Amino acid sequence: MTKILSCLALESFSLALKMRLPDSVSEFLETAVEAAKKAGEIIREGFYQTKHVEHKGQVDLVTETDKACEALIFNHLKQQYPSHKLIGEETTAAYGATELTDEPTWIVDPLDGTTNFVHGFPFVCISIGLTIGKVPTVGVVYNPIMDELFTGIHGKGAFLNGKPIKVSSQSELVKSLLATEAGTKRDKSTVDATTDKINSLLFKVRSLRMSGSCALNLCGIACGRIDLFYETGYGGPWDVAGGAVIVKEAGGLVYDPSGKDFDITSQRVAASNPLLKDAFVEVLQQSE
Repeated sequence: MTKILSCLALESFSLALKMRLPDSVSEFLETAVEAAKKAGEIIREGFYQTKHVEHKGQVDLVTETDKACEALIFNHLKQQYPSHKLIGEETTAAYGATELTDEPTWIVDPLDGTTNFVHGFPFVCISIGLTIGKVPTVGVVYNPIMDELFTGIHGKGAFLNGKPIKVSSQSELVKSLLATEAGTKRDKSTVDATTDKINSLLFKVRSLRMSGSCALNLCGIACGRIDLFYETGYGGPWDVAGGAVIVKEAGGLVYDPSGKDFDITSQRVAASNPLLKDAFVEVLQQSE
């Protein structure tokens, strides 16, 4: 029954999408949604089973599910758009960095929140972003455990399960909910710098959350669940390519924690509604 409902929801979403968007752009987004939904079935099935875990670092994990999802998504995208470029977390980890060019490029995190997945914590997602001219243009982030599908396309708005979403209207830091992550490095200097920064920021905001997924943190900004988010030293552009589009299309801002323009390749990101940006950048700089 759940599978039937999911298929009906996808068909309804696809129909609504075609009515709203130009053909080529609607096809890009629809293809990404189809790939995310298919990968979501693999994640949902594996979520309740014993996981076979490998270590990419001391606390950075990868599972067979990560690899299976990336292969499925890449195959789906290659069939539809054989000339497009592909960048994925697991292939990049295995074969080295892939340069981002001006050509249409799909940037994929097949399972953002792998540690959550391993522990049975339900904040996991597939993130798919399409850049054109190096600009994030299409974004899909799908949490198959909570069945939440976030979508966005440049100039066309952002949606959660087909319904429009907007960033919060909060204008005061002290009333804001902040999200960040501790990262995967556990050397003393990095941990000390991370916790010192968090300790400083806790005096400026209402409270702090760590969901374990950069993509879902960005989507939290987009739908107003979170007011502020920053992270440095995350894995790569696959963590932010999908979510960045969704935040911007929800009326939010994505920028470097220094306040400078966001660079998708920099491994540095901050996001908020427009009302909080200046104050947020100021306290981020004070906490350095």
